[in-house]
Amino acid sequence: MRRLLAPAALTTVLALGAATAAPAAAAAPPATAAAPQAVIRVDQVGYATGEAKRGYLLATRATAGAPFTVRDTRGRTVLTGRVGPSAGAWNARYGAVHPIDLSPLRTPGTYTVRAGGAVSPQFRVAAAAELFGPLTRDAVSFFTVQRDGAAVVPGPLHRRPSHLTDRRATVYDVPNFTGDGGDVLAERPTPIGGPVDVEGGWFDAGDYVKFAHTTAYSVAALLLAERAGGSGIGAEAEHGLRWLDKMWDAGRGVLYVQVGIGTGSEELGLLGDHDVWRLPEADDALVTGPGDESYFLKYRPVFVGGPAGGPVSPNLAGRLAAAFALGAQAAARRGDRTAARHWLGEAASLFARARTTDVGELVTAYPHAYYPEDSWADDLEYGAVELERAARVLGDPRADGWLRDATHWAAVYLGSGSRDTLNLYDTSAIAHAELITALRAARLDGEVTERQLVADLRRQLDAGVEAAAGNLLGHAADVADFDAASRSFGFAATARLYRTVTGDRLYDAFGTAQRDFAFGVNGWGVSLMIGAGADFAHCPQHQVANLSGSLTGGRPVIRGAVVIGPNGADNFTDIGIPDGARSCPAGGGNRFAAFDRTDARFLDDVRAWPSVEPAIDFTATAALALSLTAAG
Repeated sequence: MRRLLAPAALTTVLALGAATAAPAAAAAPPATAAAPQAVIRVDQVGYATGEAKRGYLLATRATAGAPFTVRDTRGRTVLTGRVGPSAGAWNARYGAVHPIDLSPLRTPGTYTVRAGGAVSPQFRVAAAAELFGPLTRDAVSFFTVQRDGAAVVPGPLHRRPSHLTDRRATVYDVPNFTGDGGDVLAERPTPIGGPVDVEGGWFDAGDYVKFAHTTAYSVAALLLAERAGGSGIGAEAEHGLRWLDKMWDAGRGVLYVQVGIGTGSEELGLLGDHDVWRLPEADDALVTGPGDESYFLKYRPVFVGGPAGGPVSPNLAGRLAAAFALGAQAAARRGDRTAARHWLGEAASLFARARTTDVGELVTAYPHAYYPEDSWADDLEYGAVELERAARVLGDPRADGWLRDATHWAAVYLGSGSRDTLNLYDTSAIAHAELITALRAARLDGEVTERQLVADLRRQLDAGVEAAAGNLLGHAADVADFDAASRSFGFAATARLYRTVTGDRLYDAFGTAQRDFAFGVNGWGVSLMIGAGADFAHCPQHQVANLSGSLTGGRPVIRGAVVIGPNGADNFTDIGIPDGARSCPAGGGNRFAAFDRTDARFLDDVRAWPSVEPAIDFTATAALALSLTAAG
């Protein structure tokens, strides 16, 4: 979650797991290095043969018209040219940013760029499937690291079953919060039911809390990535889907939305997940009773989204329905019509419970401040159109009704004041693309037209193009705000969705540039997906990675995880080493300090949750963007 382990919240630690851990970040780059006079930024993963290719020279002073050369691995010069004029200063040290046009480079191979006395990292030119297909599989592997419960994948992190007590969890009423961050429990949780089985699922981020909100978003994105041609996705998406099935009790009409507490309360004498840095299996080993401060670490509370049989927050009803309905479509493609009908039934029952009047504050997490979503009509459009697609495959007569529902909620979204671009909080880009395809197939009129839906996809992309025009390296994400990596992959995915439904290549170069940003074409020259490219985060704020060793034999052990990315400089004030965490980088320092700006930083340090905490929704968005790109 976005606010993991602010230092003030750290009150105690379980000193477990250190004995088996490998040295943290043993193969990481030096923590501190002399700042070079010039650096070159390229997409460290590479560029597809036919797409636009751009790098940048960051220099201490402008060198207009400076020559550049591109060489292959045998040292042969394969392309020459001159850098473009400086677009301005990146920061006080690097006073010039020169674009380098690499688009003429179309022959598959591995290359470096030389200009201004600098040499770029190596990058490849190859078919899109060759470059990005493996990265989709890497993204899925991160989800195996995040698994909770009995069905863990040991892998290089030596994961062990965890939180088996979730099999008989107590249900609690909606909690109240207080405190400066609005995330401290105001009173002890009130039990209202149980036991319920909520074992399994995925950890949300670097911590161990589990949310229906982020899991549903991620499951749906993974299933769409699989449908686009991504391989090795189905089993992992099924793992998340089965956990969502536990969270929705259709018989009683109850949606459980969260397992675990984020921040505890010193005043109430109880610990939350963020107060303790440990391996997850340590929680099951605790000996604790109801009055002990560690009670809610072992016996994790399950929180309801509302009263049994009552309406469900519409954002959750929509996105969980979309995930279940996409599960139905996937099962149907496999020929398992029994499973397909089950998932369709779960989707339909939950969608029918959506609160659509007097909505109030949406339910995402407790507290809402962890995930402050305010958009919900897009989720209902998403749920309805995936219900229609599943029903159409299964010959269910409700298909036309759900398609009309999808057009209604699309119209509501288009008329609302809460419209964003693709990310955890806004699924409209996916919903629009799916609805356009469904309307064409059904030849059915509704409350919106294809033209209106395409126009809103353009609205989202145009917003990105406008933002990118104001940034020296062509990125649309705000590097002084949260979720730069996720939003960049969201733009890349939206550009592909737009091209798929329209055939128009207008935004191809823009979408490519946003992917480039995430893979190193940024001021810091860092790839925001661990293991992708030459330079990436080696010290993520991720408890399992930190206590099990950030690297094993030189290989990143949470390969494929997407981190937050650059962030506002103010967000790094007063960060401290979490109690019980291993210092990383081992020698301290900040190897990216020369590239920081007064308004934005990137810090590769286990303390730095604002830049190097990974999360399942970031990684799911990347998996979708990469699978769409690999599909060509």
